[in-house]
Amino acid sequence: MDEVDVIVEQWQRERPELDLAAVGTAGRFGRFAMLAGRVVDDGFKQHGLQRGEFDVLAALRRSGPPYELIPSVLAASLMMSRAGMTSRLDRLEAAGLVERRLDPADRRSFLVALTDEGTTTVDAAMTDHAADEARLLAPLTDAEHAALDAILRKLLAAVEPERP
Repeated sequence: MDEVDVIVEQWQRERPELDLAAVGTAGRFGRFAMLAGRVVDDGFKQHGLQRGEFDVLAALRRSGPPYELIPSVLAASLMMSRAGMTSRLDRLEAAGLVERRLDPADRRSFLVALTDEGTTTVDAAMTDHAADEARLLAPLTDAEHAALDAILRKLLAAVEPERP
């Protein structure tokens, strides 16, 4: 028995008429996500980053050369408000990981670009992040990993809004 079994057993005792199969599965998924999130956050801290800051740097790095985007595109890709993005960019710029400059194509806007230090930092953080996540999934066989991935893709398709 795990912690979720104890909770489900208690609810079954109190509310025997309820079907709690999904509660157990969702509870385990949520518990794993919470515990795995701590591992991920600790990995980012090793590089002086918070998860949200890593997300911004990673979005810029994934965008390809010249590793720059306008803030509204960054905010949309990370599903966050422009105000929240401004706060993250302020911290990253103060740390020397990104720079903002006027967009030559639209002088009303500006571009956010990775600095050399930002590129080095996000590359090192991503290397460790990939290793951390591989360790989290290491108890699974290759077939189990593929099955879990397919199942999660199916579940996400049912709850995520459609992409524009």
